[in-house]
Amino acid sequence: MEFGLFVQGYVPASRARTDPEAEHHALMEETEYVIQADRSGFKYAWASEHHFLEEYSHLSANDVFLGYLAHATERIHLGSGIFNPLAPVNHPVKVAEKVAMLDHLSGGRFEFGSGRGAGSHEILGFMPGVTDMNHTKELWEETIAEFPKMWLQDEYPGFKGKHWELPPRKVLPKPYGASHPAMWYAAGSPSSYAMAGRKGLGVLGFSVQKVADMEWVVDSYKTAVKEADAVGGFVNDNVMVTSTAICAETHKKAVEIAVGGGLNYLQSLLFRYHDTFPRPDGVPEWPELLPEYTEELVELLIAEELMICGDPDEVLGQCRRWEQAGADQLSFGLPIGIGYEDTLTSIKLIGEHVIPKIDTDPVHRTTRFRQAAGGS
Repeated sequence: MEFGLFVQGYVPASRARTDPEAEHHALMEETEYVIQADRSGFKYAWASEHHFLEEYSHLSANDVFLGYLAHATERIHLGSGIFNPLAPVNHPVKVAEKVAMLDHLSGGRFEFGSGRGAGSHEILGFMPGVTDMNHTKELWEETIAEFPKMWLQDEYPGFKGKHWELPPRKVLPKPYGASHPAMWYAAGSPSSYAMAGRKGLGVLGFSVQKVADMEWVVDSYKTAVKEADAVGGFVNDNVMVTSTAICAETHKKAVEIAVGGGLNYLQSLLFRYHDTFPRPDGVPEWPELLPEYTEELVELLIAEELMICGDPDEVLGQCRRWEQAGADQLSFGLPIGIGYEDTLTSIKLIGEHVIPKIDTDPVHRTTRFRQAAGGS
C-alpha cells in the first residue's frame, strides 16, 4: 500500500477572525505540507478543485498550486483531486492542456483525477438552470474518453457532442514520456466504484469512511476492473481511500490535538457542501454543527476505525488495517485546523515510522502501469 496527502485550502472562520491574512497563510502552509511529504517518503499529493465553498476549500486554481509544487518537489506524484472537466466549468481541451503541461513541469509525476464537483452549491454556480444533479454524469461521460485521444493522437480529429464541440486541432503540448498520466475518478457513491473500474480508471475514494467500508469497495471495483474497457492507454488498477490522520509522539498528545482541532466544524462543512454524498444518520443540517470532539469521542472514533490517531506504533497498526482490507493507496486528509507544527509533525512521524514498514516498493504503482503501456 502506498501513501498520499490531500490538501484543499481550508480556511475556517475561527482562523480568519484572529488572522487578517488567514487565507494566504493557509494556502502557503499547505504547500509546505506537500513539500515535507515529498521529503518524508509519501508517494502522492492530491489538491482539490472547489469553487464557492467558503471556509471549506479555497483551493480553486489547483493547476497553479500544483505547478508551483512541481518545481518545489522532487519525487512525490502530484494529482488533481480533482480537475473538473465539465464543459460549463472548464473546457475539456483546456483541461487536457493543463494535464500535459503539469506532466512536463513535474517530469512525468502528474496524476489526472477527474470528477463532477462537490454538490449543488458548486455545480449550480456554473449551471444555474440545472435541476437534477445527475445531469453532471452525462457531461462527464461524454468527455472522459476524449482526453487520451487529445494526448496520444498527433491531431485530435475533433468532437461534436451534446455539450461541447471542437474542430480538428493539434492539442499541445503532448504529455511527457510514455503514454499519458494515470487517470482517476473521484467516487462518491457505491455504483461509481464499479463504473470507474469498467473504464479502467483508478478511484479516489473520498466516500470511504472506515476500514469496514473497504469490503464493498474492493469487491465492486476489483471485479469490474478485471473486465475493463479502458478509456485511456492503460488500466489504472488503483483504489485510493482517505482518512483523517494525527500522529504524535504519544497517544495522549495525539488525542489532545484531535480534541482541540475543531474537527467537528470541518466535518459539518463537508456535509454542508457535499449534499450529493450519502448523509449518515445523525448528521445535522447546516448551520447546526456536529458535536465538538471530546477525548471519549476521539477514542471511540479510533476504536471504530473512523480516524487514524495515536503514537507512531499505533498509527502503523491502524494503517496496516487499511492495507489488509485491500486499499492500494491511503491518503491522509490531514485535519489542517490542528495547527502548522502539529501537522508537520504528523507528516514527519508517519514518514519515519510508518511508510518504510508498509510501502517497500521504490517505484510508484502508476509509474509501473504507465511504463508498461509505453513499452518501457
